[in-house]
Amino acid sequence: MTSFLITGLETARFTILLAHGAGGAMDSASMSDLSKALAAGGFRVARFEFAYMAQRRLSGAVKPPPRADQLLDEYRVAIGGLGAGNLIIGGKSMGGRVASMIADETFAAKKIRGLLCLGYPFHPPGKPEQLRTAHLQDLRTPTLICQGTRDPFGSRQEVESYTLSDQIELLWLEDGDHDLKPRKKISGYSVADHMRQLSEYTTAWAERL
Repeated sequence: MTSFLITGLETARFTILLAHGAGGAMDSASMSDLSKALAAGGFRVARFEFAYMAQRRLSGAVKPPPRADQLLDEYRVAIGGLGAGNLIIGGKSMGGRVASMIADETFAAKKIRGLLCLGYPFHPPGKPEQLRTAHLQDLRTPTLICQGTRDPFGSRQEVESYTLSDQIELLWLEDGDHDLKPRKKISGYSVADHMRQLSEYTTAWAERL
């Protein structure tokens, strides 16, 4: 049975189901900051962990995560276990990528309303030729990708050259890294600024679904 970490009001209009990135647990600082920001925008946020990450808590052994396509069934189980209406699925980095790979099937089945990716891993760092965008070209699910402009997994300059579905909307956070964090001395923006922008933009996007 999937265990969920809930942030936000139970009476919220939308629930966002978030999966973690490859190396960070569902209660990592980054996942917690993102969840609090989304909850501040009026969402109910439900976080969950893939089995390999849950196993780390028990054994302490850090092993590489499975391939993204091997985690699809776990995400499907989480959707079924949450049983929420007005559901948006997504996650941080790898978690968002996994969600994107089942988005169209769950959207067609009317189980979800949209997809939210926080720092999408368009390619491995330093390997821009290894794109993970093939399924994003024909995506039919309404999608919001929140990306830092200097993300090593896909910078603004790189991503703007890709062919992506017209269902995908991009929120660019100036000078943000893969955790969406800017360098205040360089950009003038703080982490709090970006979290507030993320919250406000995602709320407005969800209202259009």
